[in-house]
Amino acid sequence: MKLKDKIIVNFCPTGMVPTKASTPHVPISPEEIVEQTHQAYEMGITIAHLHAREEDGTPTYLSSTYRKIFEGVRKHCPDLIICGSSSGRNFPEFEKRSELLELKPDLCSLTLSSLNFLSQASINAPDMIIALAEKMNDLGITPELECFDLGMINFGKYLIKKEIVSGPFYWNLLFGNIAGFQANFSQIGTAVQEIPENHFISFAGLGEFQLKMNAMAIAMGYGVRIGLEDNIWWDTKKTIKATNLDLVKRVHDLMEIHQVELFEPLELGNMGFYNKYTQRRASKNVPVSQ
Repeated sequence: MKLKDKIIVNFCPTGMVPTKASTPHVPISPEEIVEQTHQAYEMGITIAHLHAREEDGTPTYLSSTYRKIFEGVRKHCPDLIICGSSSGRNFPEFEKRSELLELKPDLCSLTLSSLNFLSQASINAPDMIIALAEKMNDLGITPELECFDLGMINFGKYLIKKEIVSGPFYWNLLFGNIAGFQANFSQIGTAVQEIPENHFISFAGLGEFQLKMNAMAIAMGYGVRIGLEDNIWWDTKKTIKATNLDLVKRVHDLMEIHQVELFEPLELGNMGFYNKYTQRRASKNVPVSQ
């Protein structure tokens, strides 16, 4: 869905790849993740797409760690839409990938096919995708439909047709991966045309393409995904390490230039994006529709 004057800002502070060795600014501990998410929330974000790490910085699937993060974010950002990760890059087993779903976040990532990154594969077999989608549906979680190429969009529409996933529908289109969508107008246009008009869409740009895709998304009226998960540099020459708050502020600067406003989390949540089976306490004291 393209809204001329409202922009979804999807904040991705940690991911599975950046380490303290690559950038000191990436939040690793639950306390760091909660604090930076709270700071971004105060600046203005709609969704927080959250990954968990062990104390040594390695990715973890453990719900005990995710619980600390989710509870901290809910305490300080009560109306923020929380998205967990079911990524299979490090954890191929369904039991591990789905453990955090028991915490009933509002959204959870659902990558819609296998893909190759520059030095690593992410395996997402059809039966795995369907099993994750079905468990999300059972627990009232909206899937964040992650797509790196056209085949993933096709499979997402197949899941919708078969009623394996249900609305509201939110698509994250990720551009700039070596084996996926490239960050150019022809591939952006082709991707967007394949998604039904009444669905929500955000663009992500990996690495040096983050700023480019942020600018294109805002100019075209689509949402943005922003944060150190996708890019640790402020500049394309890679001379300055970015912080998460630097990147969020730059998105708001672009929004101001294009005279568009933030899609407030409460507004999006009340359109069906809050967990369907979890009572939410909204910071603005507006009743949340379930």
